[in-house]
This record gives sequence, structure tokens and C-alpha cells, in this order.
Amino acid sequence: MRFMETPDTAAQPPESPESAADAPAPTGVAAQDWAKASADPQYRAAVVDLLGALAYGELAAFERLAEDAKLAPTLADKAELAKMASAEFHHFEQLRDRLAAVGQEPTAAMEPFVEALDGFHKQTAPSDWLEGLVKAYVGDSIASDFYREVAARLDVDTRRLVLGVLDDTGHASFAVEKVRAAIDADPRVGGRLALWARRLMGEALSQSQRVVADRDALSTMLVGGVADGFDLAEVGRMFSRITEAHTKRMAALGLAA
Repeated sequence: MRFMETPDTAAQPPESPESAADAPAPTGVAAQDWAKASADPQYRAAVVDLLGALAYGELAAFERLAEDAKLAPTLADKAELAKMASAEFHHFEQLRDRLAAVGQEPTAAMEPFVEALDGFHKQTAPSDWLEGLVKAYVGDSIASDFYREVAARLDVDTRRLVLGVLDDTGHASFAVEKVRAAIDADPRVGGRLALWARRLMGEALSQSQRVVADRDALSTMLVGGVADGFDLAEVGRMFSRITEAHTKRMAALGLAA
């Protein structure tokens, strides 16, 4: 699960709440370190759930990219996907180690999210190389946007880890170049890929909502009660921001949102 920027912004890391010049200083749990914030058992449970979901997401992404590499038309393309898969596995290792460091068994923390994430990947298995690229660029980034929003409410230590594993792995330009070239060669490809990307959008948002709805601690974090949680109106604005980011990625690919 990577967070890919559009080519014109890939060189600049996305602003986070603690770095944006016009953002208010973090307050509450968002201004605390893990040692202090984790004294609240509900907050601790929410973070364990979040790290478990992210860890399994990274592991599943590693497996999927390794499988998608078989669809690559050239050896250079195969190597590029292998490189992406390696980055995903490194992110998984960071999350696994963090779970162990806070006294949680990583497999147990990941287990509640296996069914939902496997279901998402089963429903969105690409049929060819281009669909795989669009999924890597657009589909996974939607989930990353969601986790990035949640990260704004985390303690300093956990937020740093989460934002780190969501960082762009440097392959956005690769995906955009390949997809744009395919559309230039055959404009009919654009219509098919646009429909595919819209399907990914719907499936990814549904998956994010299911993950949260099934876990009480995460739900509380989003709607209020833990870590300066969002109110319901802010949840709506959050999904609007995710949709806007999706539209920009579609434009970068030369596809209609």
C-alpha cells in the first residue's frame, strides 16, 4: 500500500498537520508521545488496530505486486514492480516490529483485517498489466489517503511511523508514463481504464469504511472520543478530500474521474 503523488508534486512530500505552515499546533493526544498517549486503553486499542490493518495491507501489497510482475511486458518493467514489492515488504517489517515493540503479537493484530483486505484484492484483481498499474497508482493511494487522515490524530511517535510507511515509493512517474503511453497508442484504452479506476474508487472506500465499522476503537477515533477525534461533519469532509485527491490522480493518468 503506497502513497503515490502525481508527477508534478512527487518531488515534494505532502504536507502533514505538523508541517503545514497555516495549520494549528497539535493538541491533545496528537501532541503527546506514545508513552503518554498509550495510557488510555481505548486509544491503545485503536492504534493496535490501525497498525495491524496497515501491516497486513503492506504484506498483501507485497504479494500482489510480486504476482503482478508476471504480467509485465518487459524485463525492465518486471524489475520495477519487484522493486516496488520490496519497498512494501520493508514497510511491513517496520509495522510488524513496532507492534512487537509495544507488546502486541503482530499476527494477532493483523488477523481481524485479513478477510476485508483479501476480499478487496479479490474483487479488484487486474486482468492485465495496465490495470495493475492503475490499481497500484490509484487504488492503493485511496486507502493511503484514508490512513493519512487518521494519522493526523495520532500521537507523535505513531504518526511518524504511519506517515513513513505511507511515503511515496518513487514509482508514480513510472505508472503515469506507462499508462499515458498506452492511451496515446490506443485511445480506446482510456475508456476501459477510466471505468476500472472508478470501480477501484468505490471498492477502496467501501473497504475503508468496513474496516472502521468492524472495529469499535477505530470507529471511536474517527467520530470522537479518542485522540481529538473527528466529528461526523468532519468525516464527510475527509471523504470529500479523498475523492478530490482521486480526481487529481485520474487527471495525471489522462483519465476522466
